[in-house]
Amino acid sequence: MIFPESFVWGAATASYQIEGAVKEDGRGQSIWDTFSHSPGNVADGDTGDVACDHYHRYADDVALMRELRLAAYRFSVAWPRVQPNGTGPANPEGLAFYDRLVDKLLEAEISPYVTLYHWDLPQALEERGGWTDRDTAYRFAEYAEAVHDRLGDRVGHWATLNEPWVAAFLGYGNGVHAPGRRDPASALRAAHHLLLGHGLAARRLRELGAEELMLVINSAPVLTPAQVDDPDAVATPADAAATHLIHALLTRQFLDPALYGRYPEEVLGTAERNGGTGHIKDGDLETIAAPIDQIGINYYNPCVVEAGPGEPADAAWPGSEGVRFAAADAPTTAMGWPIVPDGLSRLLIRLSQDYPQVGLMVTENGAAFDDVVENGRVHDADRVSYLDRHLREVHRAIEAGADLRGYLVWSLLDNFEWAEGYRRRFGIVHVDYSTQERVLKDSALWYREVIVRNGL
Repeated sequence: MIFPESFVWGAATASYQIEGAVKEDGRGQSIWDTFSHSPGNVADGDTGDVACDHYHRYADDVALMRELRLAAYRFSVAWPRVQPNGTGPANPEGLAFYDRLVDKLLEAEISPYVTLYHWDLPQALEERGGWTDRDTAYRFAEYAEAVHDRLGDRVGHWATLNEPWVAAFLGYGNGVHAPGRRDPASALRAAHHLLLGHGLAARRLRELGAEELMLVINSAPVLTPAQVDDPDAVATPADAAATHLIHALLTRQFLDPALYGRYPEEVLGTAERNGGTGHIKDGDLETIAAPIDQIGINYYNPCVVEAGPGEPADAAWPGSEGVRFAAADAPTTAMGWPIVPDGLSRLLIRLSQDYPQVGLMVTENGAAFDDVVENGRVHDADRVSYLDRHLREVHRAIEAGADLRGYLVWSLLDNFEWAEGYRRRFGIVHVDYSTQERVLKDSALWYREVIVRNGL
């Protein structure tokens, strides 16, 4: 099972999850610093203060990447390192870290894929309204320009946002992520302003000569319980309406504006019932639809729903009245997420049909399991199986015609898993948080062989 010759193999991380050094070299405070230090928000009271200490150990981590034969490394830039207060002149010491990281990657013949926003908004901007404040979108574009000014001579691959649905609806809707707000109208405003920031930044980056632009979303096939096992299962009209609605709220809410310059009617209707659409200004959709080259897809599990007459809207899903979120009949990871590998091929094929004007890249895919170090090894057979089965579905999607250009495993390192703290391990490299020792798991060694043979 061989992949196209140009297929890109790599791994991904995010700044707050691995860097640590939260008070060094002029870095400002982020919403995740504030949120994680507020009791009750994160499991075991964990914070990202130290995390994997990647800020000091980046050279060793790049050496691991080279050992694993990675061709690409997707990392995010911490906005508070670059602009401690979210605006104003760039902090040279903060940018210098990413300078060193990019140079080290290129020295190892690894292409840097830069994500500009992976949720660590400067706290100072949150105190002015965060993503509910329209001005944050313009500040984001200025920040994007500052990063490109420093790295653009060596970085060709740029992603504006990571998972704007999560940032908006878990951060401002149900409050389980930073900044911890719980208001559906705020979540919808935040989603629009995130998209506006994406469009403003994409347009500016293109003007500055960026080679490749990407928007990264968390997407999933929206299925009825019966369709999890049987793709051909016919949904009742009520269940079909439920899947159509949730697909609009999860995926089309972001890709239709970014690629077609319009919102789905379901999203506009939801906004009208939750504070109105006054935050959507004339010209916004034209700005949001700035041309991009790829969509990054973060896939972990399907979204399973059915009609639920009388069900109130879920806090993370404004507009989901009458929908019941159901469990999939499938084995689960340590996160409790169902393992449905063919959900990935179904998703990629559909997206390639709905949005044929852009290429696709799997920018995150992986699983948390309860790994144990035994005699210096981590025998994570469950993760190897998970990755193997999902990569077979990636290949199936390519054979079905999807313009899929690469696969980035999540994650290179065990790390701070947001509200789950350090109790969930997604890495193909084990991290002992007390010593910072890295150990290549069996999945890392297996993945290296996949890369070497460009196939399974």
